[in-house]
Amino acid sequence: MAIGSMALSYLLFVLLHVSQFILAVTVCALYGVDLDRARKAGVHADGKWVYAEVVGGLSALTAVLLCVPYILRFALVWAWNLILFILWIALFGIFGRMYINENPEGNGDITRMKNAVWVVLASAILWLIGVLAHFIYWWGHRDRRTRFTSRARI
Repeated sequence: MAIGSMALSYLLFVLLHVSQFILAVTVCALYGVDLDRARKAGVHADGKWVYAEVVGGLSALTAVLLCVPYILRFALVWAWNLILFILWIALFGIFGRMYINENPEGNGDITRMKNAVWVVLASAILWLIGVLAHFIYWWGHRDRRTRFTSRARI
């Protein structure tokens, strides 16, 4: 089924990748506040927050690259998405342990970090959906041949 000249599957993948990009940039913004505050105070950045920024940056870059047509047919796309999913789950574990049970007691920074944990989880779920969708897409398109002679590979 095609809408114009684009396949419906491509449009769904673009929607998925745009959502992943938005959440990755949101995570970068939420954790970047503390990194900027540490930079202004002249304090070294905590590695956990740097890790959050790296995962968010890699995910944003990947989401943009995956919007390029025909890149979905590469075998390693789903494997790279699996790596990103594992990185997101590790990020959720790190900050979830720190902030999920924390009582903010009116502290806006802790409230922001508690909300950031749930954004990280939502992003991890989107990357899991991406892993499954890319694997299914790759599996279905891995060895296609022409209709009549079955000699040429598509």
